[in-house]
Amino acid sequence: MAKRSNHYEAAFEAYLRDERIPYVAVDEARRALAGDESLKSVDFLVSSDDARTWIVDVKGRRFPSGGKSKQYWRNWSTSDDIRSLARWEDIFGERFEAMFVFAYHVVGNIAPLPAELLYTHRGALYGFVAMRLRDYAACARVISPKWQTVAVPTRRFRDLAEPVGRFLGRRWRLESGQDPSAETDLAAPPSIR
Repeated sequence: MAKRSNHYEAAFEAYLRDERIPYVAVDEARRALAGDESLKSVDFLVSSDDARTWIVDVKGRRFPSGGKSKQYWRNWSTSDDIRSLARWEDIFGERFEAMFVFAYHVVGNIAPLPAELLYTHRGALYGFVAMRLRDYAACARVISPKWQTVAVPTRRFRDLAEPVGRFLGRRWRLESGQDPSAETDLAAPPSIR
């Protein structure tokens, strides 16, 4: 396991290991050079059951975020994140596809996924929600021109984002008919593994 100071990335990596999903952790210490352009490094290359490799950029967010006014489903990224991921897709070729994985650190009584899809790492609870780059880029709207940040409107994000395991082709623990994009009330938080 790579040494990661970012707890969101460390939790996602631990999830990949526990699920025995083949991956490569990328050293993000420096930006990569592709010809004359500088690209943001990705976080992981992750193999799926359908012979595709996912180019993954992990975005850590609290669920909910904010102080008195709680905000759910925060999904902002930067224009550079989108540009770099798109460029990595071009470089790697047709069997590679880029996605954002939003690693939501559950800090309240509501979770982004059903309890059985949440993951516990170092005593903290996480929900890993993914969205293909092409879908994210098509729906993203500028939220700050100064900081070059974008986000997908919450309703659209919830329609398109899915539990990360769906992209990886792994077995599912959802009961038939349960909506994986719905928030889960954790009035009695699940036990910590």
